[in-house]
Amino acid sequence: MVLEMPPRGVQGAMNDSWQNAIPGTDAPGRYLMLAPGEKVPDNVVGYVVCHSPTVNIFLGVRLIDADPESAKQALAQLKMYPYTQRDNPPEMEILDAGTTSWSGVPPRGMEYWQRLDDVIQREPIEPRDIFFHAMLRPLGLEKGKPFKPDPRQTKTLDDAALVGEAMAKANSADRRFAGVKYRSDAHWDFALQLDADDPDAFWNLLDERASWFYEAVGAGAAMAPKRPGPSSAYLGAYKDKGGKWLDGGTSYRLRVPPHPPVKLFWSVTVYDVDTRALILNEQKIADRSSRMDLRKNQDGSVDIYCGPKAPAGFEKNWIPTVPDKNWFAYFRFYQPTEGYFDRSWPLPDFEQIETDADPETFLAAR
Repeated sequence: MVLEMPPRGVQGAMNDSWQNAIPGTDAPGRYLMLAPGEKVPDNVVGYVVCHSPTVNIFLGVRLIDADPESAKQALAQLKMYPYTQRDNPPEMEILDAGTTSWSGVPPRGMEYWQRLDDVIQREPIEPRDIFFHAMLRPLGLEKGKPFKPDPRQTKTLDDAALVGEAMAKANSADRRFAGVKYRSDAHWDFALQLDADDPDAFWNLLDERASWFYEAVGAGAAMAPKRPGPSSAYLGAYKDKGGKWLDGGTSYRLRVPPHPPVKLFWSVTVYDVDTRALILNEQKIADRSSRMDLRKNQDGSVDIYCGPKAPAGFEKNWIPTVPDKNWFAYFRFYQPTEGYFDRSWPLPDFEQIETDADPETFLAAR
């Protein structure tokens, strides 16, 4: 298949099933993507040829142009199509995710193991996969053999899937890794603990890697930078100032201090803990960013409100949450500057506020 990456305005790459970026696909250009063991077609000219180590691949990109029209133009130049249609590429079908029902959440219970078996049967076995296959074999999951658990195994596997996800959830929401905190005065974590100077080492870190991939998709050095450049940085928050889990029935305020260390823009995005996808609310609002027309305070700071009810006068700064639904947030820095890297720019915690409190009174009290 062919992938055409636009010359500007798009950040991302093609990934294999292990969520490794396929080398070279993060730059503008035209790529010829080949399956494992597939031979390069004759007379290939004008393509960067890439072999995927897995059958299943996916493209993850983010539009980074601050101008909406320029972003649309960049998206229009992003193309994927079969190599056989290279002389007359079909139009890309771009779906509006806000009006389309879909899920990126793995199935639970026995469906999880059935999905895993499907992957095992279709993907090649690489040297690094051998021990994973050895652990799965006693469970009845083996390449080239049907997966037919008996009633006892079914009950055990069904329970194991629930326990395993609980472990994964704790490993993401309550990280205990060295150097995970952005600063000691707040609960914000470095969401992706990948060393930009040695990105390959990340793939050998079991818990750190699992904590990221339980709730996110794709990883690369440009998502965990160590110095200014064309990159983006991610902080994650799961608890409020008092150390309590963020709750969809409670109202919070996040004060974004003035002079944020970004060259492009910053954003705050709220995700559902259960699905790890964007929070689903009636307003279809899950994100606020400095690209938007937000209400600012006199000192240049910006208050972002998260809760089931919009604070009067701050509707433009509000991300609606859903009662009985826990959530977490990512704060993204697009092209972070020095204040992020030396951690001199503080990012406070989400702070609980009274649902019916007047924001003006609250601000004055602060």
